[in-house]
Amino acid sequence: MSGLFYGLPAAYSLTCRAPYLVPLHMKQDIAQIKSLLDDRVARYNQPSFIPNDPVSIPHRFTKKQDIEISGFFASILAWGQRKTIINNCLKLMDLMDNAPHDFILQHQEQDLPRFLGFKHRTFNDTDLLYLIHWFRWYYEQHESLETAFTGEHNEIRTQKERLEHFHELVFSLEDAPHRTRKHISTPARKSACKRLNMYLRWMVRPDDGGVDFGIWHTMQPADLVCPCDVHVERVARRLGLITRKGMDWQTAEELTDHLRAFDPQDPVKYDYALFGLGVEEKF
Repeated sequence: MSGLFYGLPAAYSLTCRAPYLVPLHMKQDIAQIKSLLDDRVARYNQPSFIPNDPVSIPHRFTKKQDIEISGFFASILAWGQRKTIINNCLKLMDLMDNAPHDFILQHQEQDLPRFLGFKHRTFNDTDLLYLIHWFRWYYEQHESLETAFTGEHNEIRTQKERLEHFHELVFSLEDAPHRTRKHISTPARKSACKRLNMYLRWMVRPDDGGVDFGIWHTMQPADLVCPCDVHVERVARRLGLITRKGMDWQTAEELTDHLRAFDPQDPVKYDYALFGLGVEEKF
């Protein structure tokens, strides 16, 4: 091929089909795309990524359950400017005495008014108080949040089913407010589930780069689905890794299928490359 593909040099052009369907004469282009992304993973999957990202919130903790809870809130609040996200998450951790697991299990009724007035965009104190209530119900019965996704006996096998199960479990309590459902996405509503997929990357993916935690071992990195924010989506479309119109669960799966062709055991590591290209390099 010659010329440009979506404004890219010809060396980075890519067919609008899955890599495993690409004609032989195009495999060199795909190899060059992989080389580009591998280079950017090495560049951006580094501890220097942490301070300016919401993942910095769970990195304040060492206790597994503290990482799970703080990481959950950091992920579902991860929309808008990163500085604002981080500041509001720090405020929330302060309200939980910087010991979220202990607070969840040991708080008294008189400890809850401190959360009144908490707000991040459309997430408010009603949503927060319900999730504190749900976390207490859950952690009184379980050691780890992982089984909320996988089921008690790892009987839930696909990421789509795991996210749907988690959503149903979170809102299984009788007093679950309807308004809070919009903050916990589910593939059942066609959502790409960007924030929960990011959370699962943090929890599941072992990471020599030191960013992700890899503290959950029932789920495997190969099963994860790539988080698709606006930066990742833009770069992925420019590289031909996304061809579907719109951003929904099937689009996230399409991107991940392409990334699995580059690394079937760890496809979501390329989230770092796509995000870095979009945010840092304005690709």
